[in-house]
Amino acid sequence: MTLHIYNTLTRKKEIFTPINPDQIGMYVCGPTVYDFAHIGNARPVIVFDVLYRLLKTLYPNVTYVRNITDVDDKINAKSKETGEDIRTITERTAKAFHEDMAALNAGRPDIEPRATEHIAEMIEMIERLIENGNAYAIDGHVLFHVPSMPEYGTLSGRNMDDMIAGARVEVASYKKDPADFVLWKPSADDVPGWDSPWGRGRPGWHIECSAMSRKYLGDTFDIHGGGHDLIFPHHENEIAQSCCANNTEKYANYWMHNGHLMVEGEKMSKSLGNFFTVHDLLEEVPGEALRFYMLSAQYRSPFDFTKEGVKEAKATLDRFYSALRQTSDLEPAQVSAPDKFIDALKDDLNTPLAISHLHESLSAFNKTPSAELKGQILACAEILGILQQDVEGWFKGTGSSGVDEAEIERMIADRIAAKAGKDFAMADKIRDDLVAMGVVLEDGPTGTTWKLK
Repeated sequence: MTLHIYNTLTRKKEIFTPINPDQIGMYVCGPTVYDFAHIGNARPVIVFDVLYRLLKTLYPNVTYVRNITDVDDKINAKSKETGEDIRTITERTAKAFHEDMAALNAGRPDIEPRATEHIAEMIEMIERLIENGNAYAIDGHVLFHVPSMPEYGTLSGRNMDDMIAGARVEVASYKKDPADFVLWKPSADDVPGWDSPWGRGRPGWHIECSAMSRKYLGDTFDIHGGGHDLIFPHHENEIAQSCCANNTEKYANYWMHNGHLMVEGEKMSKSLGNFFTVHDLLEEVPGEALRFYMLSAQYRSPFDFTKEGVKEAKATLDRFYSALRQTSDLEPAQVSAPDKFIDALKDDLNTPLAISHLHESLSAFNKTPSAELKGQILACAEILGILQQDVEGWFKGTGSSGVDEAEIERMIADRIAAKAGKDFAMADKIRDDLVAMGVVLEDGPTGTTWKLK
């Protein structure tokens, strides 16, 4: 089947028709680097990483752009709160983001532009908006005049009154219309600022993505992605700026948004004690388990994150890794993922259906191991971004658990010796001690292996 995508702009599933089949362009909104990424931030990273992997199996060239916002009022506030230099905050946080996302097996985009390195492009775009009559400068600010674009609101499907009521619109005397939004604003001496035709200042958040996507993907490109919470006002404003500045009918042809994330049935909130950063969760579970868990739901649906759900995802991956461990001497065939697996992903990235097909392959493989089936499983896993760990490392938690592997191996050897000497009480005691350490033994015809709970 051909690739189908649910387009937020048209509110229907559509056949994906690229602008140029030889060069696909995709832009996804990236992090604002002022603190650790939370589990909600991880969902779009995982979703669009899978889409990127799928696109690369279907088309010869794909350019994936995901920005880093490193100039923002949240960063400025963090600096004032901690007394830490802004550059130090953004560099440290960007590094932590990359490390955490790598632990989720999410690859880097092809291009990762930083907002602070594209101020000139933003200023140039703002100047064109003023020239075209879509923006105006006043008191060191530049604002986009929303009534100048009759199509404004098409993406979110909101009328003007709803948009003003729902956007926490800033009331300011210099606005021509309450819905007008900031493209450029003045900077005080203690916050970052750049020289511009309107005085020293900094860009508004929305103009950053418009300028960077245009530079790397052109005036109009194929796919724009992000979380559902970005539809309004961020993506609505991106469309307005880009279409008016570039004199185009469309900005991106397909808009994809992942659903909201809840935690244990409630909105994630620090006050409720259910706010989880990826960094903290990685201390408890492998990143691959977090990734697999999130892919168990269709990306557009809301996702209720629970600790029990992560535990079940880890147990499921254990079964896959066990099959690979037991057939370590079987070289996998170099084959592609089965058509039905690919077709599931082509149907608006239906990862739950794709995973069900992967389970079918595992069942068949456990009954009759073959190089062909093993190759199919690994080919499917590569697109989903799972089963990427060393098998023994997966079970033993190498690099993350802090266990003393040498001590565990010594205790296992002592247990084997005790059993050989018919000292079964000692053998049982050693097993119990290992269990207390979180180590599970598996006795098999080829010997004893172990894994962490």
